[in-house]
Amino acid sequence: MTTPDTEEPTLTVDELAARAGVTVRTVRFYGTRGLLPPPVIGPRRVGRYGAEHLARLALIEELQHHGMTLAAIERYLSRLPADISPDDLAIHRAMVASWAPDTSEETSRAELSRRAGRELTEEDIDRLAALDALERTGDPDVFRIDPRVLDLGMRLLDVPIELETILAAHAVVVDHTRSVARELGRLFRDEVWGPRRDRESEAGPERVKAKKSLSAHMQPLVVQALVIAFQRSMKQELRAWYGQDLAERDTSADEG
Repeated sequence: MTTPDTEEPTLTVDELAARAGVTVRTVRFYGTRGLLPPPVIGPRRVGRYGAEHLARLALIEELQHHGMTLAAIERYLSRLPADISPDDLAIHRAMVASWAPDTSEETSRAELSRRAGRELTEEDIDRLAALDALERTGDPDVFRIDPRVLDLGMRLLDVPIELETILAAHAVVVDHTRSVARELGRLFRDEVWGPRRDRESEAGPERVKAKKSLSAHMQPLVVQALVIAFQRSMKQELRAWYGQDLAERDTSADEG
C-alpha cells in the first residue's frame, strides 16, 4: 500500500509500524510523547497514518542512532516548523545521517517486503540495487542494505519512472557530488591544510589534531550548504519548467 505525500493518510498503525520497521508499541509510545502527530480518525474510529508519520519515524530512528536521548529528540523536533513536509523531514534525516560512518547490515526479503508494504518483485530489487540501497548476497533471500539509503529507495519504488531513468539520475548525482567533493577537497588541502600552512604552524601532533577536528566540523556544514544550494537550484528549474509549460499551453490555446 502506497502513501504518496499528496494523498490522505491510509496506513493503519500495524501497517505504519511494518513500513517503518518498528513495533506498534513504539509507534504508540512516540505518540504519547508528542514525537508523532495524532492519526487521522477514519471510519469505524480507526486511526490512519501517512507520509509525515513515516518520515518522522525515520528521522527519530536516525537521531537515536547518533545517541540522542528521547528528551533531546523532543527538543530537536519541537524546533521544526509545524507544517514541515515529509520531503523536508527526509532532508533533515539525510543531513543527520551524513555525520555517521558508512554502515551496512543484512536483512531478509521478507523483512524488505514488510517494510515496503507488499511483496517485492525482482524489478523492485533491481531498483533498490540501482540506488545502492542494497546488495545481493549468495542467498537469494538475504540482502546487505545501507539503512541510510533504504528509506529513499522504498519511497521511490512506486514512483512511475523507468529503471533506466533512475539509473541515469543516480549517475548524474554521483558524478556531480564526486566532482564537488574533489574540488572542495583540493581547496581545503591547498588553502587550509597545505604545506604552506603547515610551515607557518610548525606542523606536529597539534596540527594533526586540528586537521581532524576541522574535518569533523566541516562535513555537516558542507552537506547543509550543498542541500540548501541544490534546493534553491531545483526551485529555479521547476519555476522554469512550469513557466515553459504555461507558455506552451497559452500558445496552443491562441492557435486553437
